[in-house]
Formats: sequence, C-alpha cells, structure tokens
Amino acid sequence: MRFRSRSVVLLVAFLAVALAMPAAALAQTITINFWHAMSGSRLQALENLVNSFNEAHPGIHVNAQFTGTYEETITRAIAAVRAGDPPHIIQVYEVGTQTMLDSGAIIPVSELAPEGEFDEGEIIGPIRNYYAVGGSLASMPFNSSTAMVYYNKDIFRKAGLDPNRPPSTYDELEEMGRQIMASGAAPHVITFGWPAWIFEQTHAFHSQPYANNDNGRSGRATEVLFNRPFGVEVLTRWSQWAQEGLFLYGGREYAPNQAFLAGQVAMLVQSTSSLAGIEAAADFEVGTTFLPRLEGYPRGNSVIGGATLWVMKGNYSEAEREAIWKFLKWGIQEDVTIRWHKETGYFPSTNAAVKRLLDEQWFAQQPNHLTAFLQILTGVDAPESQGVLLGNFVEIRDIVDTALERAFTGQLTPQQALDQAAREANRALRDYNELYQ
Repeated sequence: MRFRSRSVVLLVAFLAVALAMPAAALAQTITINFWHAMSGSRLQALENLVNSFNEAHPGIHVNAQFTGTYEETITRAIAAVRAGDPPHIIQVYEVGTQTMLDSGAIIPVSELAPEGEFDEGEIIGPIRNYYAVGGSLASMPFNSSTAMVYYNKDIFRKAGLDPNRPPSTYDELEEMGRQIMASGAAPHVITFGWPAWIFEQTHAFHSQPYANNDNGRSGRATEVLFNRPFGVEVLTRWSQWAQEGLFLYGGREYAPNQAFLAGQVAMLVQSTSSLAGIEAAADFEVGTTFLPRLEGYPRGNSVIGGATLWVMKGNYSEAEREAIWKFLKWGIQEDVTIRWHKETGYFPSTNAAVKRLLDEQWFAQQPNHLTAFLQILTGVDAPESQGVLLGNFVEIRDIVDTALERAFTGQLTPQQALDQAAREANRALRDYNELYQ
C-alpha cells in the first residue's frame, strides 16, 4: 500500500507541474533542416537570424547547416530528395532557378502559404519579377543583391578628380581612369567581381537579350545571344582596358575585392552583398555609384543576384509544413529583413522595410546602402532586364568566365572568345533541354 500511495503522490505532482508548463514546452519540438551556402562574415549574420527565430518560436528549431557552395548545396539537396531524406529548406543562388524548377523536387512557396496570409506584391518589384515564374513566387526572396560600382574617393582626390562625381559612362570611365594612372594615384583603374555575372548585368542594364525566348521567360531558352554585336562591343572595350592597364583582372567571385581594398584599383564592380565587409575593411573613404553605360543603347536595369529559399518535397506532417512557412514568413518581416540588410548589405525584401528605413533616415546616414536601390528602382522593367533563366546556367557562367579570361589575356579576340563560348553554351543548353522537354 505504501508503494501504491507513493506512486499516486508522484503522479499528482507530475500532473501539477505539467499543467503549469506552457503548451509549447509539452509539444515535441519540430526540427526544420535548413541547408545554406553562407560563409565568411555573412555566416555570422545568418546564424544570428536563425538563432533569433528559434528563440521566438520555442516549439520549432531551425537547424542551419553550411553545405558548401551553392552548386554543392543544390546537388546534395536534389540527391537527398531522391533518397527520401531531404532537407526542408535550401538556399539556392539565382542561376539555379531553372534547375530547381525542373527538378521536380520543390514545393512552390505560393502553394505553401495559407490563403490570404501572404501578399506577393509586398516584395520589392525587381526581386519579385526575377523569381515570379508563371505569375507566382516559386521560392522566397532571402539574400537579394545586384551589382554596383564601388570607388575609392581618396584616389579620386589624389588624381585631382571630384570624389563626388564618379564616371557614369564608359567614355568618362576611360577619361578619368587615364588621369588616375597618369597621376600615380593608383596603378590600375577598375576590376570586376564575378566577371561573367557583370557581363550578364551589362546586357540587362542596356536592355539587350542574353538568350532567346525573352531570356527564357516566354519559353525555354535554346540559344544564347551574348556573342552578338552588343556583347562583342562590351568585351572589346574591356579587353582594350586590360591591354592599356586600366583593367586589372583579379579572379572570379569575391577575390577582386582585395585589389580594391589594397588600393591597386580605384574602382570595383561587385555585388552589393560586399558592402558591409568593404566598408568595415577599407582604410579610405568608400563611394558607390551606378553601373556605367555605353551610349547609344536603350536603358534597362541591373538584374537581381543572390539567392532565395526553396522548400524541398518531402513527406511532411501538417505541423512541419506550418513550421516551414512560419520561418519563411518570419524572414521577410520588417525587423528581420532590415537587420539582415544592415548586417550584410543585401536588400531588405519588402516595400514596408524600405519605407521604414527611409523614415528612420537610415539611407541618409548610410548613402552607400541607397545606391543599389536607386539603381534597380529607376531602371526600366523589360524581359531583357528581368533576369535570365537558363538550364545548366552554372556551367554556362563558367564557360563565359573562361571566354572573358581568354579575351583579357589576348589569347582570342573578343569575337572569337564569345563565339567559342556560345557554341559550348548552346551545346550545354541542348543537353539540358533534352532531359526536360
């Protein structure tokens, strides 16, 4: 009897404690696996964001895992879906959009969102336009960026140039660049991060098609167009800059940032995502401005880069689907997207966030953060500037990078380099399209 009485007492005590606990603590925590490609200073910003979500949602735990480059993350995620053990969410860069759409491995965000809970029109127009395929968002905007020009105001001053009047055209860039080099203010004038992406940006900025079928927007792209006269003219100018010493080739992706920070060049064309890091590391006054224009061509717009969050197919419970949606929706809340913007330089995703930043005078205090916004919001919306959808885009961008390098070093003429790249790119497109048509 004593044993039985003790058991009753323990049971009553347990029930009393349980009734006093929040319901969320009694429920099993839902784990959401999130694979991403953020590294460097951006990794800490992402971890801060995820930790804040987990603290605010005690019944959900988002497990953020670095899974390598964007390309490696896509490959791993699709393989995981086929193996029946997918992550819930993955971060994919913009050139993976067509691959993700064709994978058969995703749940469109527009299908996941509860009725009436998400207004896609709240997403900033150029960002929405890039990722809205068939009229609805397939993925959730996350770390969106574009390209802009960074310049060293101290070098401009040393060269006798107005530090508040950077070049706006190719002709002005050449004229100012020669003055910079002649003065000894810097050994070179300009370098590019992500050269193949800047080549794409230049097409969009001048409203020139990069691929057929409206850059893959009105139908599946089957042919690239970058070896036409516009692309050849651009690469001819760049190659001439390289021969003259105006242009310094600094490598792919973010490697050229070091030449800019070291004062080897006066200007850097790079993603807006580098802004926070460059401003923190520079021992000179940093200015930013729009991409330079080639006269005689129509005005387009710079195109969105960066990445979005995709939901992978899986045998999810209703609770898991709700948790996935809560995380996606939380990521575009005003406070969250503003914090993400300030810590990284990536765009805040929503119009409401931009309005609040304007109201708080953030852009007045941090004008370099405003440059890219003005650039994309004052451009012209057209198929040529909406962004290119290509199968095998990762491979094609690598092909273009190689072509640019061959032209810069004089191994091939710009026309020869782009013609060769177009043949290889069209072959990659054909191989890809045969799998999905």
